[in-house]
Amino acid sequence: MKLNLDKVKNTGQIDFLARQLVDGFITGLHKSPYHGFSVEFAEHHLYNSGESTRHIDWKVYAKTDRLYTKTFEEETNLRCQLVLDNSSSMHYPTESKGKIKFSLLSAAAISHLLQKQRDAVGITTFSDKVEHTTPISSTSSHLRKLMNLLEQLFNDTDKNKNTSVASVLHEVAEKNHKRSLIIIFSDMFDNPDEIEEIFKGLQHLKHNKHEVLVFHVTDKQTEYSFNFEDRPYEFIDLESGEKLKLQPGQVKDKYVEDIQKYYHELKLRCGQLKIDFIEADISSDFNDILNAYLIKRAKMK
Repeated sequence: MKLNLDKVKNTGQIDFLARQLVDGFITGLHKSPYHGFSVEFAEHHLYNSGESTRHIDWKVYAKTDRLYTKTFEEETNLRCQLVLDNSSSMHYPTESKGKIKFSLLSAAAISHLLQKQRDAVGITTFSDKVEHTTPISSTSSHLRKLMNLLEQLFNDTDKNKNTSVASVLHEVAEKNHKRSLIIIFSDMFDNPDEIEEIFKGLQHLKHNKHEVLVFHVTDKQTEYSFNFEDRPYEFIDLESGEKLKLQPGQVKDKYVEDIQKYYHELKLRCGQLKIDFIEADISSDFNDILNAYLIKRAKMK
């Protein structure tokens, strides 16, 4: 499912939208009324007379006029820590705050999926330091607290917040004492001189036996392809406030060359560490995010 992030308001919507995303995603996974993947159970089988009616799938009955029951999977006790970059660069484009909204909605949807699978989830947010961190739990009351936290971040208007990805990764590695799935949402726009430190932080997570999934969040049209009209612009660094006036055509070729080199290095190094690296363009379908999570989860069984 795709959403127009420009039209997503900042009040009272994140939980509702996340539920819609998950419901639509699950519906799409069922290629027939009673076959295919489900995030809640392993499979359906025909109801046999004398069985408990507790797990009859009445929605399937309404579609097929036949009784099917759900065969549930065993508890996996998966622990998941969602790590969200809330630095100022994630609030680009400034009109829609597209990258942070995309990340928050994705995190909310994954949280709902985790609870449906009876798994535990917690959230850490950061800029140049850890801003919020929650326990990891699977209860409904805990999920509501997570949705409230994500709603607050929707309304965050702080400016000029720098990024320190590397130090935060080390802190997350140390604070998660049990093996967990660490899912990171970030544009990875840190100081270019810090790239080796970022990889040391990712390596620290792997050394501590965590599984890691990185969603590299970008507005691909402008941040990767640098597609601007060739007219004078004033570009503003959202983290430092530094301003620069120029015409995009003057720097586009060099910019694209450098950014492609940087992205290639990120992807290559993550591959070497056996970390799943997913390009998350904010104009893409949210189902791509949920699919990537489910594929990663399936590998961990």
